[in-house]
Amino acid sequence: MSLIRLEAEAAYMDERVDKFLSMMMPEQSRSYLQKIIKEGSVFVNGKPVKASYRMEAEDEVTIDLPELKEPEILAENIPLDILYEDADLLMVNKPKGMVVHPSAGHSSGTLVNAVMYHCKDQLSGINGVMRPGIVHRIDKDTTGALVICKNDLAHNHVADQLKVHSITRKYRAIVHGVIREEEGTVDAPIGRHPVERKKMAINEKNGKRAVTHYRVLQRFANHTYIECQLETGRTHQIRVHMASLHHPILGDTVYGPDKNPYHLEGQTLHAQVLGLIHPVTGAYIEAEAPLPEYFQKLLLKL
Repeated sequence: MSLIRLEAEAAYMDERVDKFLSMMMPEQSRSYLQKIIKEGSVFVNGKPVKASYRMEAEDEVTIDLPELKEPEILAENIPLDILYEDADLLMVNKPKGMVVHPSAGHSSGTLVNAVMYHCKDQLSGINGVMRPGIVHRIDKDTTGALVICKNDLAHNHVADQLKVHSITRKYRAIVHGVIREEEGTVDAPIGRHPVERKKMAINEKNGKRAVTHYRVLQRFANHTYIECQLETGRTHQIRVHMASLHHPILGDTVYGPDKNPYHLEGQTLHAQVLGLIHPVTGAYIEAEAPLPEYFQKLLLKL
């Protein structure tokens, strides 16, 4: 068991305790949190409560979180498109449809399964057995460059660069509508969607600062081909920010239109350039992932 203590701020006054916990612990599903509340593992001011309990300012919430047994993750001989590799780092071009690390419903076929086979025991262990070597990630249907760390020294060094936003991350995307300006910046905090837990949203109250710079590469009749450069790296950042400008990414049925005229498998978003300071040599290294074939064909069609 692990003990977690949270204190409710005035902003959460009158929220149900299960909703409060889901906002404070977004990595846990609301159904799981309701389950442990029902089992008597959640206490407010020292007393067990029901899921319907309404929070009051300065309530102290204590959770006895059962230790979850992590499943064994197996190495799988899955081909990798390697952009760069040395004794410390591996940069790969992740294909569309591949999940980065195992999670509920995805125990095999992930990038982690593939790099475990390729790197054997040479992966950093900082993020645990479920995410060996993983220091950042991109969405299942986003393609492109991703860095894997082979040891803890490299992991800490890259994580520090991510923290101070010094890593170069340039994406290519096709969005709905025609963007008139040549370039722009979206500076809007991103956090969990207040109602739909699986979505992110611009969240002024509970979000973290998020900055995306974009520039137009080509305009079409009803779409625009753009480059986006991340200053920060929040979950679904480009997808949320472009949707906030009323230019959602083509194929993104989560943040854009439900229907897709080109029968795409998810958003047309590609992590093209990834650049960072090497953790050992101190030199700047950069990898570029070529546009996937489907993306190139779509550009020609448009």
